Amino acid sequence: MPQADPTDEIQRALSERILVLDGAMGTTIRGYGLNETEARGERYADNEKDLLNNGDILTITRPDVIGDIHKRFYEAGSDICETNTFSATGIAQSEFFVEDPREKGGRKDPEFFQKILENNFLNDLAWEMNVESSRLCRKWADDIGTDTGRKRYVAGAIGPLTVSLTNSPDANDSGFRVVTFDQVLAAYKHQIRGLIEGGCDILMVETIFDSLNAKAAVVAIQEVFDEDKTHLPLIVSAAVGLGGETMISAQKVEALWNAFAHAKPLAIGLNCSLGPDLMRPHLEELSACAAAAISCYPNAGLPNPLAPTGFDLEPKHMYDYMAEFAQAGLLNLAGGCCGNTPEHVAAIAQAVAKYAPREVPVIR
Repeated sequence: MPQADPTDEIQRALSERILVLDGAMGTTIRGYGLNETEARGERYADNEKDLLNNGDILTITRPDVIGDIHKRFYEAGSDICETNTFSATGIAQSEFFVEDPREKGGRKDPEFFQKILENNFLNDLAWEMNVESSRLCRKWADDIGTDTGRKRYVAGAIGPLTVSLTNSPDANDSGFRVVTFDQVLAAYKHQIRGLIEGGCDILMVETIFDSLNAKAAVVAIQEVFDEDKTHLPLIVSAAVGLGGETMISAQKVEALWNAFAHAKPLAIGLNCSLGPDLMRPHLEELSACAAAAISCYPNAGLPNPLAPTGFDLEPKHMYDYMAEFAQAGLLNLAGGCCGNTPEHVAAIAQAVAKYAPREVPVIR
């Protein structure tokens, strides 16, 4: 069920200590060694496309695994865990359930995605994914919070989609877009309502590689708040390249803040992308200009297929980097993205516990 707005109590907590986010859902899922048959379950046994890489489907087919992951992250010290909904929109799920027209010489375009938005199966699937993922994370937040006497929160994860509103995929037609702003907006509104219905406390627009996609998500949140007479705190988090630009849309870090300041986010930050060492200068730039709390949950270094988690950094390394960030006064929320297991998050929680949070400027 929908939760009361926790903005004030979270802001109080942020003024007292650095809050801890969770780690990588995908990385941790891989540790369970699931196969294609287990990922599909009986319900999707006959699906034409493979589903093993569709981590969000596991909320439906293997809630025991996803629930255990939430439990492990909360027990590791996470104050906030994200729902398993990074790709829980009809647009993203169409990759796994709808024939790709490009395989037969066609292309994906707004006409194709309009059919996706009108697809009852995908709409029902997206709704179920978001509601059930919120409920599952909520259960463990409440259980661990009760057991430990420290309130835990659920962040509804809103991923970047697999399409871009900023760039054309057609080198011969720079004005072409595979999808329209209104279509992305509609998909996000459906997801947001499901997350709220399931009981999340926070809405997190994360891993932004296209700021216009993220703009659509924020507009969707604001419209849902206005239409449904509700409100929850917002966290915005971008993935950046070596130059501090938000990947495809190429906005620099300061421009990112300027683009989203009007939404008055509870926090804005950086995640995924580079390892913590390469992320630091961009985190410093964001911390210097943003009148909001700063979140940071980097990958465990750069990808390495030979490493056990697919990334080089071990928990002890994340401890050192995040302690350094906290000591420098850069953090209000700290966690890990790709490659970060519950063991990594436990190390991060220990690393930041002894440092005061960054002082958050007051938004006027």
